[in-house]
Amino acid sequence: MSYINDMIADRFRDESFDIAKEDYKFIKIKRAKEDIKRRYPNVKLIDLGIGEPDLPADPRIVKLLCQEAGKSENRWYADNGIPEFQQAAAEYLNKVFGVKDIDPHNEILHGIGAKSILSMLPLCLINPGDITITTLPSYPIISTHTKYLGGVVYGLPLTRANNFYPDFSNIPNIILYRSKILYINYPNNPTGQIPTEDFYKRVIDFAYKNNIIVVADSSYAALTFDGIKPLSFLSIDGAKEVGVEIHSLSKAFNMTGWRIAFVAGNSDVINIYGKVKANSDSGQFRAIQKSGIYALKHPEITEKNCIKYSRRFDLLIDVLREVGFKAQKPKATFYCYVPIPRGTRSGIVFKDAEDFSLFLLKNAFICTVPWNDPEPYIRLSVTFEAKDYNEEKIIIDELKKRLMDLELVF
Repeated sequence: MSYINDMIADRFRDESFDIAKEDYKFIKIKRAKEDIKRRYPNVKLIDLGIGEPDLPADPRIVKLLCQEAGKSENRWYADNGIPEFQQAAAEYLNKVFGVKDIDPHNEILHGIGAKSILSMLPLCLINPGDITITTLPSYPIISTHTKYLGGVVYGLPLTRANNFYPDFSNIPNIILYRSKILYINYPNNPTGQIPTEDFYKRVIDFAYKNNIIVVADSSYAALTFDGIKPLSFLSIDGAKEVGVEIHSLSKAFNMTGWRIAFVAGNSDVINIYGKVKANSDSGQFRAIQKSGIYALKHPEITEKNCIKYSRRFDLLIDVLREVGFKAQKPKATFYCYVPIPRGTRSGIVFKDAEDFSLFLLKNAFICTVPWNDPEPYIRLSVTFEAKDYNEEKIIIDELKKRLMDLELVF
């Protein structure tokens, strides 16, 4: 009889730490999708659940990686990163977002993806009993690692009623007193809401007043449409005094599997993050960092993606509205977030978003991502695979037909 299970840390006996059961509730959708593919190999799935770009990285980035990968000077550990990447990140913040006062040597460090950075920041700040305030729904990593450390997570619901912004006015004083981190993510996954200067000013005022460190996850910051200018948290006066901002090359530059990102802002936070990082990894492969430098110097790559996503949203939103969904074109990200219907004309009633998402998958071969907290919504992504506008139109027309056949009731 094995004794190994008895040795596992107590924290993993708490089901709240099981990402598959708690934070990634749509794991059931993924399994159902694989089952559908096995059972119906000749039916084309319309996959609107994917949260990754449908195209690979720009060929010029790939070519540079190939050139750099074999160079002997790139074989060394990168540790906390190469200074050239930090410099390129500072120039990127200036060129795209107008952030001019960032010191690349003391206020920027790379990470092996935004996920890695978010997992380390609680180690920098959270003691047992400390609180991380986060929006709901939310990317779960910073919350999960807060719990690992004996911390507590306090959620601020993002609802249609509050226009998908957090309400700071009703947080109890006992929560504020114990809070160390405020995690925000704008442009937001999954709602697609964008930040405004006024919102960021309110965040900064809230942080100052309550001695809280802001972690602004800006992974989608450059993916904006219809004349909306990308906005950085760090471009607002006082932001650097209260927190940091994370930028990822995954979404903006189609480099998801490359695992390269950076965190910028408050030098004290960057310093302690650097200490934790130095004891956690040996840095991203130098050739990937150098490829990232090329990407950061060519923001027109992101602009090309924005044109494609905006075009696809124009097609998708028209269809969703025609079917009956309360859908609005987002101003950023590649996600559309819509409330679920009540049921179908045949009498089916959807009890929650997961129920509806599974119904779409099993009855129309349409894959989406469900959210029930705080409201029953599904997320649809326009990162489905299509090589040009004609293929996009064919896919969206087929989507319309399948949705119409379901006879949904709203």
